[in-house]
Amino acid sequence: MSGKKMWGGRFAAATDALVEGYTQSVSFDHRLYAEDIAGSKAHARMLAAQGIITRDEAAALIQGLDTVLAEIESGAFTWDPALEDVHMNIESRLTALVGPVGGKLHTGRSRNDQVALDFRLFVSGRAAAWSAGLAQLAAVLLERAAEHKDTLLPGCTHLQPAQPVSLAQHLLAYAWMFKRDVERLADAQKRIRVSPLGAAALAGTTYALDPAAVAKDLGLSGVFANSMDAVSDRDFVLEALSCGSLVMLHLSRLCEEIILWANPAFGFVRLPDAYSTGSSIMPQKKNPDVCELMRGKTGRVYGALTALLTLMKGLPLAYNRDMQEDKEPFLDADRTVSESLALMAGLLREIGFVPEAMRAALKRGFLNATELADYLAAKGLPFREAHHAAGAAVAKAEAKGCGLEDLSLAELKGFSPLIEADVFEALRFETAVARRNAPGGTGPDSVARQIEDLRIWLAALEASGA
Repeated sequence: MSGKKMWGGRFAAATDALVEGYTQSVSFDHRLYAEDIAGSKAHARMLAAQGIITRDEAAALIQGLDTVLAEIESGAFTWDPALEDVHMNIESRLTALVGPVGGKLHTGRSRNDQVALDFRLFVSGRAAAWSAGLAQLAAVLLERAAEHKDTLLPGCTHLQPAQPVSLAQHLLAYAWMFKRDVERLADAQKRIRVSPLGAAALAGTTYALDPAAVAKDLGLSGVFANSMDAVSDRDFVLEALSCGSLVMLHLSRLCEEIILWANPAFGFVRLPDAYSTGSSIMPQKKNPDVCELMRGKTGRVYGALTALLTLMKGLPLAYNRDMQEDKEPFLDADRTVSESLALMAGLLREIGFVPEAMRAALKRGFLNATELADYLAAKGLPFREAHHAAGAAVAKAEAKGCGLEDLSLAELKGFSPLIEADVFEALRFETAVARRNAPGGTGPDSVARQIEDLRIWLAALEASGA
């Protein structure tokens, strides 16, 4: 247990033990140690450059901070809850190492702007890690799409068979979603990577600081224009959690499809053993538990976003201690998003697709009915009449228990005299898909363009180091 608090000059009585436990944050904000030390080193360099401390003092502080960093990363550092948070723990150990000069590090700053800086750096780093995970997942989807350009399956609306599409087109739809997620995170970084240091507690400081130099030192894009906004803003966490919620939404939709496709009623995929579990009572079961849990954990990330929105909605300017509660929801959401992205990439690499089951489902769903209507419309029949004729043909095939393509030419001509022998080519599922090469369509040329465009994007992303 530490002695007098660093802020305890006007206090005569010790803090109640229950209060200490209730108000401490070091049990979770110790995760920000690297960012806290990086910010402190930049602050020390700036103080020396401004003549507020000497260069020798700055060098001693930086050397001491490097020692603290090494102790933390080796596991030798002892975190003391009585010192409340990551900042006080590091400063206390620094002062023990370098002596009274350690007390000069906090010149011109407050824990309010210090924690805002640390958390911004941390959130920025995790957002970058999410982007990397998203890019990896998109790359896996591209690989699998390239393997299945000629595999056809039912495309659905209302979860009912609608039109034939390529499996590649289906997988690429998710790749485009994850590309948007990367773009959203990149845009959020513009607002995350702004330095609040120099705002001090809320009103700024009388010291001749150079906040822009600290921002540049840390690779940030700029500084806050208003000190009260600087210490009380948590939009950057909310934006990151909003982006993370959309990532999980997209993952959850993909999970739902895999769960459905793994059901023998569909049978479109074979789950890899490494990403499945069994039943304690039913020996035949192979459960898509990873996908089910990922679908469920989406709610955790939504909950983190909702918790922080609720936390912030009633806070007056400037800093309030309520804002200590911003970190645990983000840390939990970060773990969920990061693990989910890695797991989905691994699952998709190993999942087995079953083209023959997809083909069988095409025949069951009359997915070429639109082709018959389009065929008749192309022969001059008004589309609404063509639609009715095709619907009547579907009813006939359904009654016979066969596909449209299995009806005889004579039977089909009974629905319109415009139908000729070339109708059977139009009714082929491959023809239906091949005709749809408009931009974004499921045709092979369109799919090839999508794959190439996404490959170019991924290569540019890798080249940029983003």
